[in-house]
Amino acid sequence: MNIENKVVIVTGASSGIGEAASLLLAERGAKLVLGARRPERLESLALRIAEAGGEAVYAATDVRKREDVAALVRLASERYGKLDAFVGNAGVMPISRLDELRVEEWEAMIDVNIKGLLYGIAEALPIFQKQGFGHFVNVASTAGHKTVPRQAVYSGTKFAVRAISEGLRQEAGDKLRVTIISPGITQTNFAESISNTETRAELEGMRDRIAMPPAAVARAIAFAIEQPDEVDVGEIVIRPTAQG
Repeated sequence: MNIENKVVIVTGASSGIGEAASLLLAERGAKLVLGARRPERLESLALRIAEAGGEAVYAATDVRKREDVAALVRLASERYGKLDAFVGNAGVMPISRLDELRVEEWEAMIDVNIKGLLYGIAEALPIFQKQGFGHFVNVASTAGHKTVPRQAVYSGTKFAVRAISEGLRQEAGDKLRVTIISPGITQTNFAESISNTETRAELEGMRDRIAMPPAAVARAIAFAIEQPDEVDVGEIVIRPTAQG
């Protein structure tokens, strides 16, 4: 396993896929730098990692604020002297029909899912280029492959994640790696941000019936990171067998 002693930033680390990925990577010997908006959840996660024999530091991070992302990257560099991988996992999904005109929710998805990803690139890419190595692992979605009613804006942001990541891969040269992880429906709290109660109940019902555990996505992330430096896993699409 080519994960031991790698320094890995994970955004959106306080729950769901980010939490599962952090636990698994720490178990495999990575040094975790955890970012999310809820410091109390990060503290608890870092303690769990430490109690299991791993190593993690954390900083309250709102990816909508470039200065927060910069501080997280700086924490990794100052604490460990390098950065091996940046897992851009933070995301929101307040889906709705376009004619509901929930403009503030559209803006939240753009700010977190797209601009937050770009801020991570802006802060980590110069370090990766100076080091001569580094790996972006960007979490998109199966919604970045196919859109359906009520998911137009969310899907648009995840198509953007895939486009930006592929463009970055082509520009990054032969020393840096870029991986897209596109999960299907996963057992997380994604529905909490949905304002329409009927839509939220429908999505929660589907999640409870067919969703895969976050650990399944965490294993996909670990698979990409553990590859030899000369091997770049371009994209992993992972979904529940029952998902259409």
